[in-house]
Amino acid sequence: MTTEQTPAGDSEGAASPAPTPAEGTSGGATEAGTGAAGDGGAEVSGGGAEPAAQGAEAAGGGADAGAPDTGASGSAEGASAPSEAEAELAAQRVERERIARRKAERQGPVESGGKLSGKAADLLAAVRAVESGERASAPSFAEAAPAPRRPAPEPVRRPEPVPVTSAPDAETVGAVRAVLAEGGAPEALAPQAAAALGEGAEDMLRADPWQLLRVAGVRPEQADGFARALLGAECRPDDERRGRALTVWLLEQAAVAGHTALDLPALTEALGKRAVPDPGEAVQSALAEGDALVFQDALEEPGAQPAAQTDEEEVPVRVLAGLERYALAEESLADALARLVNSVPKETEEPWEAAVAALTGGAADLARQVAGHGLVLHTGGEAARAEPAALLGAARAAGLRAFAVCHTPDGARRFAAHLGEEPGGAVGTVAGLLSGASGPGRDAEGALDLDLLIVLDAPQLDVEAAAMLAESLPDGARLVLSGDPAVLWSAGPGRVFADLLAVPACPQVASRVPDPGPLGELVSGIGVGELVQVEAPGKEIVIVPVRDAGEAVHRTVQLVADSVPRAFGVPPEETVVITPGHGGAAGTRALNTVLKERLNPGPGRFGGFDPGDRIVHSPAPGRTVPGRVVRADAEGLHLECAGAPVVVPRELVESRVRHGWALTAHQAVGGRWPAAVVVLPGDAADVLTRPWVYTAFGRADRHLSVVHGVEQALPRAVAESVAKPRTTRLRTLLRVQLPSAG
Repeated sequence: MTTEQTPAGDSEGAASPAPTPAEGTSGGATEAGTGAAGDGGAEVSGGGAEPAAQGAEAAGGGADAGAPDTGASGSAEGASAPSEAEAELAAQRVERERIARRKAERQGPVESGGKLSGKAADLLAAVRAVESGERASAPSFAEAAPAPRRPAPEPVRRPEPVPVTSAPDAETVGAVRAVLAEGGAPEALAPQAAAALGEGAEDMLRADPWQLLRVAGVRPEQADGFARALLGAECRPDDERRGRALTVWLLEQAAVAGHTALDLPALTEALGKRAVPDPGEAVQSALAEGDALVFQDALEEPGAQPAAQTDEEEVPVRVLAGLERYALAEESLADALARLVNSVPKETEEPWEAAVAALTGGAADLARQVAGHGLVLHTGGEAARAEPAALLGAARAAGLRAFAVCHTPDGARRFAAHLGEEPGGAVGTVAGLLSGASGPGRDAEGALDLDLLIVLDAPQLDVEAAAMLAESLPDGARLVLSGDPAVLWSAGPGRVFADLLAVPACPQVASRVPDPGPLGELVSGIGVGELVQVEAPGKEIVIVPVRDAGEAVHRTVQLVADSVPRAFGVPPEETVVITPGHGGAAGTRALNTVLKERLNPGPGRFGGFDPGDRIVHSPAPGRTVPGRVVRADAEGLHLECAGAPVVVPRELVESRVRHGWALTAHQAVGGRWPAAVVVLPGDAADVLTRPWVYTAFGRADRHLSVVHGVEQALPRAVAESVAKPRTTRLRTLLRVQLPSAG
């Protein structure tokens, strides 16, 4: 990789902004919202970082990898027909309700106030034992024997049409606004609070002011101030309501950081830092009221076989706490994967034999494994996608019902190109399949009408999406999860693909097809921890050294607007700028401001947007779709995203749309552009990791420019800074469900 100072070209005429204090560049500027989890774990407020429980306290209103950085909105769209985003969210609600009903049927209800029995009571006793420093008795932590295989769970049923959730009525919002004003909280939070708390929100806030923490972006110190204003002298740090609300808030922040659960000692430590006098009692209160769940997982050495236990022996365990929605999703996913693994016939059917016979090389190896197994993992880079594409084509030619999904519309377009067709017929997106907007539809039992589902970009699957996909497949269907394990993990909680790779529960097929050219060589080296020197005779890779953030912004605009179009023929609309975070002098906000001024100047009459602006639309948390502004009218902001028209109501524009010339790596994952400009300002040195660099550099097809201001921090990050761990339970659950995974 050679260093080259690119020509200055013509003067831009747009002044580079002077460096300003970083807006949390070492934490808040990273993708700490719905997506930063894998790279961060510190609570961020302003520009400082406060250590927390394994990343539990991610920025409460900071930068957001998967959604606009301007904050969340609790309002719901009022369109007459459900959009894909609304359909997806409704489908998720249906799935969670179904899982909850099944869980209730299996375990029975747990009444609030501590009326627990059986295993739940044992686990509460374990919590108390951990908090008091006592040793837990062996029976409380005895590893449960695998339950007999139950019949296949009821397939997910999606009502058609999916109902659209209406916004809170004006009367409710008005009542909430009055309570907020009385407590000194911003009245602008009223729609979000009404949506988050539901019917009777104003009474709930009066009875328990700390419920304000359920509104996105509200921090504990703000909720404490609100409670003091409403409760007066009755407001105390040891209030049971406060401890319970903070417990739930910390678990929610842990989910933001990618964890599906937290180690109990880490949770109680974080509560102590929040001035909760008795953290153990706060956790017990949350458990007894059903606000959180507690689990015990046996600790085993990697690769060790489970040892026989006697009644006298104590089983080493860890105690975890988590939110119900993620706990149930993880259990549902483990159940569904075990069902798929166990439901495939032992003898290969004739259509699968025909599909295998039609393929050669790596694609044939993949097909042979898929023919005999219900779950197969496939790893490889961009070029390796040709193998699952060949499998999809051969399966369809053999008469099998096969479909593939990708993380983004751009990924679906690129994958469909391997088949020589347009997206839609055999290729769609995960969101589109789950919402019913694309795919084969459902059979009479409510399951997807498929023999084979191939999921590309598998590292981007969070635990809830993965559970919905796996639960939707019928018995005997094959599921292939394919992706590059070196990229950033999912924006949502969980690390499904990495957990499955770590457990020998199914065949794993590693592609031997390398990504071509200098860019492929560079990215492959990063994947194994080496920032190698690459010969780039066609200037496929250019390094642009800069001294400070102001110069980084100036050179970035120059590259996008002048140098890259002139040298490589790539227009600005086909070049992506990737930077570590939203905040700071060289974050997405600053870069998008100057890029708009240079490339599409205008008054920004509609929420700062003008026709022709490049944007990213976030229809649901953790999802961003690039697009452009078409026009604005009384209906809202009209966009074109992935070739489809989208209308965003006026009240949702601020929370769901942002300018999109510059993105974070989490927003860019799953997409590729002809040219990429990766900006590494000096204040980003502490937040760089190998997965971040690998993902950012891998977004370029033809040309990569690196605006380099971090000096030796870049090779150090590639060599040493691996993805920070996420606390999940999937591996433990699979070891119970699948003895071969033990």
